[in-house]
Amino acid sequence: MKTGMRILVASPLGKVIAPTLIRELSDPVVTVAVDRREVQNAITATYRFDVVIADLVWNNPALEFSFDGLDVVNMLAAADRLAPILIATQGHSMEQDLLDEARLRPEVAGVYAKSSGVATLLTAIHDAAIGQRSIADAAQNTVAPLYALFDGQRGSTSGRLAGAIAAGRASDAPTLARAAQVGINTANKVTSTYLGPIIQQRGEHDPEIPMTLGAVYRWCGLHARYLTSWCRRNGHDDVLLPKYRADTG
Repeated sequence: MKTGMRILVASPLGKVIAPTLIRELSDPVVTVAVDRREVQNAITATYRFDVVIADLVWNNPALEFSFDGLDVVNMLAAADRLAPILIATQGHSMEQDLLDEARLRPEVAGVYAKSSGVATLLTAIHDAAIGQRSIADAAQNTVAPLYALFDGQRGSTSGRLAGAIAAGRASDAPTLARAAQVGINTANKVTSTYLGPIIQQRGEHDPEIPMTLGAVYRWCGLHARYLTSWCRRNGHDDVLLPKYRADTG
């Protein structure tokens, strides 16, 4: 029996896996989108997809800091074309912050490790298509996800401050205040009130060593991929340099 399953593969390498899906599934309709514009066009086409497979980290030098799998999730939601989403990961440590958020997003049906092979992917597609959600319990994560810590007014301000630093737009309190469009008093509290406590809560700074502005700036650099992504996807891309903003081309 032909299923006619409609699958969107949102990945720069989507054309590599598409033939396998066409061969292994029963009469599927596979659409490949390799950049933001193609993803947007596919999402707003005439039909909804049964399953969406999206790379978490976009391995394209022109897009890797301006587009990721969570952008795909947001685009589906904004277009009111939600479908079960499988997030494809490579297992790199740079994915962790993005993955922490993905596991908390109700739109994400599962996480697929590319190294696990085709059979695992086919099973994940089937499970997602029938409404099963197979994803690790985020509560098991011993480190508080940045996605949760940036919630609320103070969290949002913390995210803006972190994004401005991560994008290289700040070197001291005055430049940070201008970049994040906050008062100088707020910028002066980035260590004591905003980002310092978040870093401590996540266990990413030795409590025996005083928190310094340098430590905060280094931390923002280490998490730059997620911080710029979070700002871009949450209406704060004004704090970013152009190369970190949404690529509309």
